[in-house]
Amino acid sequence: MKPLRVRLLLGIFVVVTALAWAGAKLWNSLDTLPGVPAAAPVVLAVVAVVLLAAAVSLRSRLKAIRDRAPGAKRVDPLMAARAVVLGQASALVSAVVAGVYAGLGIELATLPDFDAHRTAVITAGLAVLAAAAVVAAALWLQHVCKLPEDGGSSGKGTASSAR
Repeated sequence: MKPLRVRLLLGIFVVVTALAWAGAKLWNSLDTLPGVPAAAPVVLAVVAVVLLAAAVSLRSRLKAIRDRAPGAKRVDPLMAARAVVLGQASALVSAVVAGVYAGLGIELATLPDFDAHRTAVITAGLAVLAAAAVVAAALWLQHVCKLPEDGGSSGKGTASSAR
């Protein structure tokens, strides 16, 4: 499995922001734009906290194994792999969601009657920040679960840290 790169996530964010802004502009010319759900930043923040908790838990368990602490719990490699996949999927979806809310927020902020849309713009901005927190937590979880490099010339990781 290849690790996610920040450059890829930023590229997704920029492209989706441009498309969402253009779509919001078109939608606004045809009809009234929808509002931004107040629960969006809250849900994204909860996902960020869950990913952060998983990363902290895995990090402490892996550190205890590396330090050969007595009673250290073994980390199931499949569970660690699932955590990484969850983190990568969350980061990709959050980059898209952040782009959608950024594009919508830009369009709402540029409308002549800004005062009528102030709450929606603030909520969209908070959703973008919460999505960035999800991406940061997911990238850290990916880093925590990274296997150490093998001493050989093959450059492939070993499963020694997951035991």
